Amino acid sequence: MAPIAGFDHAAMPAHDVGRLIDFYRRLGFAVVGEEAWRAGRARAVALAFGDSRINVHAPELWQDARFTLRGPSAQPGCGDYCFVWEGGLASLRAMLAEAGVEVIEGPVQRDGGRALGTGRGTSMYTRDPEGNLLEFMVYE
Repeated sequence: MAPIAGFDHAAMPAHDVGRLIDFYRRLGFAVVGEEAWRAGRARAVALAFGDSRINVHAPELWQDARFTLRGPSAQPGCGDYCFVWEGGLASLRAMLAEAGVEVIEGPVQRDGGRALGTGRGTSMYTRDPEGNLLEFMVYE
């Protein structure tokens, strides 16, 4: 059996995909599939970062009873994501301020996923326009 090598993507439903695109773009995410989505040729876009992404499902997708490849109770605002920020705490604060993002908690010390769960980092938290919780963790 091969070991799990990493995390590829997650998905989240959204009421207002355009608003999420604008928000995540301010945070430095790349948007994949936006042109097709805006033209009505796609029911989802992806917010890309590093080697991972978050697929954003528009209402016409997540409200479609035939679309069963999702969590059965997934609703907008159900996401809780932690991102590793490699620029240091000062640059994280500056980026969030420049993006007009309200920090709801932090900086605070947290245990992270690095070093098999023994990695200690400093986190700052915010919410996106749909209410999803976003944590940005800095490992020193």
